[in-house]
Amino acid sequence: MSSLLEPENSPNIFIPEEWSEAAESIVFDSPTSPPPVVLICGAKNCGKSTFSRHLLNVFLQRYKKVVYLDSDVGQPEFTPPGFLSLTVVDKLTPDLSTPCLKTPERCFFFGDVSSKRDPTAYLSYASRLYDYYCKEYHSINKTQELAKIELPLIVNTPGWVKGVGYEILVDMLKYIAPSYVVKINISAESKNLPAGEFWLEEEEDFGSTNLIEIRSARQDAFNRSILVQKDASLMRDLRIMAYFRQCFPKDCSITTIKELAHALASHPPYQVPISSIKIRHLHCQVPSDQIFYSLNATIVGLAESSKTSENLSWCVGLGIIRGIDTSKGLLYVITPVPHGTLEKVDLLLQGFIQIPSCLLQVKGCISPYMSANILPTS
Repeated sequence: MSSLLEPENSPNIFIPEEWSEAAESIVFDSPTSPPPVVLICGAKNCGKSTFSRHLLNVFLQRYKKVVYLDSDVGQPEFTPPGFLSLTVVDKLTPDLSTPCLKTPERCFFFGDVSSKRDPTAYLSYASRLYDYYCKEYHSINKTQELAKIELPLIVNTPGWVKGVGYEILVDMLKYIAPSYVVKINISAESKNLPAGEFWLEEEEDFGSTNLIEIRSARQDAFNRSILVQKDASLMRDLRIMAYFRQCFPKDCSITTIKELAHALASHPPYQVPISSIKIRHLHCQVPSDQIFYSLNATIVGLAESSKTSENLSWCVGLGIIRGIDTSKGLLYVITPVPHGTLEKVDLLLQGFIQIPSCLLQVKGCISPYMSANILPTS
């Protein structure tokens, strides 16, 4: 696997008439104030991401901008894996088959590709992002002289819809109370969500939520299957590599994994004084005398310490810890995050998002991440 860095473009996706009608009814049959909030749900590989990209494009026919809340930490739309994010989108997505990197307006680093390890923290992040959307783009205070423009919201959800994953989805639906729920069903009935308004108790009022059920799109214009099972792990590695490719100018000739590995190995890192940052391990406990060993050669979330009691820290991006010099009290960090944004970072979050092994195993390239001589041995 030597060629890069995003998957090859698929043929143009065929959007079924049922999907187009659903998207157009949501966008054009709803009031602009308040704008619609749409949550998309369904089992794995049912087409949630493709439908959400299509809906985004239809929304952009009526609105200049659309807000996108992505809670799928395993296969996110605009960020590397491990994030829940809120992104303001103002451009059409030309290729409905491939996600693209964008800088979110707000994001949290969950540090794993599934919510299983800490459902409580996961739900806190999703709720906080929704609260931020309401404050900035939905609940406009009419007494304000210059209120921000109201914008619609698309909420993308993971495909884990059984057991705890189902309970998390129900909690999200109850908290957000969207204007529309789009439920995508696949042919394997046993894998689908329950029929009807599954998130409501029998005595609960359905309220103002509109439920739209559509079938998964299985063919393109040439009757070929489009929702082919993708190698999730490979897709995540490609996203991480595409993210760190941003350390270099677009016109820089880096088109293969080997070229990216060489470029990162020779890229000057930021020197971060250990005394200026805090380190938080997500989903595990690390003994204090092992913290630096656990950090070396890992990917970390770069965050700002929270001033609130909730301890929810906004994240600004990812970094690679390429070395630690304990005698000088320095961490060496590679990141595409701009210097001005990095100045706010005082917290490193270590989760389970790892450097793709293909970056560490390139023939003829000595990886800087694998050398331990920078750490004391005693």
